[in-house]
Amino acid sequence: MSKAAPAKKPAAPPPGCTLDINDPQVQSAAIRIQASYRGHRSRKELKEKGPPRVLQPLQDVVLIEGSAAKLSCRISAFPDPFIRWSKDGKELRDGPKYRYVFEDPDVVALVVRDGELADLGQYSINVSNPFGECSDSARILVEVPAKIKKGPDNTKARRGATVTLTAEILGEPPPDVGWTKDGMDIEEDDRVFYEIGNTNTTLTIRRATAEDSGKYEVYVENSLGMDQSFARLDVA
Repeated sequence: MSKAAPAKKPAAPPPGCTLDINDPQVQSAAIRIQASYRGHRSRKELKEKGPPRVLQPLQDVVLIEGSAAKLSCRISAFPDPFIRWSKDGKELRDGPKYRYVFEDPDVVALVVRDGELADLGQYSINVSNPFGECSDSARILVEVPAKIKKGPDNTKARRGATVTLTAEILGEPPPDVGWTKDGMDIEEDDRVFYEIGNTNTTLTIRRATAEDSGKYEVYVENSLGMDQSFARLDVA
């Protein structure tokens, strides 16, 4: 029986050929390689010819007045698709108000700028290529602080006349509305009452008397804010 040959020690690597996995530069390079591989894999998947598909659908978003909102979804399509966005069935053009955004190889988005109440609605994306098309939709919900766009006018009236004070209002969620006279809440009856519409509120005073003269206030309030406006009524 012969003795086993002594194990050979591995040769030391040439100078400059060692890697320290804790080296920040090595870690950064590894991250870039992984990202490159993921991008290559994603592009390879996209090159499977066929009709577009929605991989990640649109989600409803809330838009605060004066800010911007973004609707985005992930799609799969090859050849490169044609993208069209619309609001309530009307096509939206890429421009200062609406921006078409393309993120990563398969993410598309619509940015709505300078939010206002008119932006409330149903938004849809249509994706098409020579093999077919697909679509998806979501809502933009707009929140607007309660405000009075135009307050009631100072008014003079004769006794016995019917007087109306009107204010233009807005807010989303729809605001609570109230009227006061000389700082006291108005108690409605058949002669004095107020109505609330989508964009205005009107106080009606029938058979006006001198006692109806005074300072009238209308106020609006929702979860985002409140506003008020005053007017003077003189009955003689």
